[in-house]
Amino acid sequence: MSKELIIYTDGASRGNPGPGGYGAILMWGGKAKEISAGYRRTTNNRMELMAVIAALEALNRPGLTISIYSDSQYVVKAVQEGWLKNWIATNFKGGKKNKDLWLRYNMLAQQHKVRFIWVRGHADNPYNNRCDELATSAADGKHLLVDEGFESEQG
Repeated sequence: MSKELIIYTDGASRGNPGPGGYGAILMWGGKAKEISAGYRRTTNNRMELMAVIAALEALNRPGLTISIYSDSQYVVKAVQEGWLKNWIATNFKGGKKNKDLWLRYNMLAQQHKVRFIWVRGHADNPYNNRCDELATSAADGKHLLVDEGFESEQG
């Protein structure tokens, strides 16, 4: 029986747009790895999605069964309710945001069996709360990265 990888993610921004960050916890076979990064100017939705992308990019083999827990209805519904498939089919017609990140996510997700589970944010889930701490600490940190996709759209 194959093991399931559990991933918790969260994103944050101080202002929308503003400085932002993401946090993720990857759990596999009793071990956990935390990842996070901060960006100088971004949005909350981009950081929610970037947390998922960074977690998937941290993996070193394809074909995993993955459950991703997120408090972002934007991310969870876009995948679970088929919004993303429609956005891709219509080339993000109508000014749908974050095309760069959604295409990046889609490419990564195709390498695995991914399902999303929505969790209530800022509630009693210790893993979601820890991801929030990672995301907000990253947003408040020094040496923030450039969210090139966002900043290039802003001009």
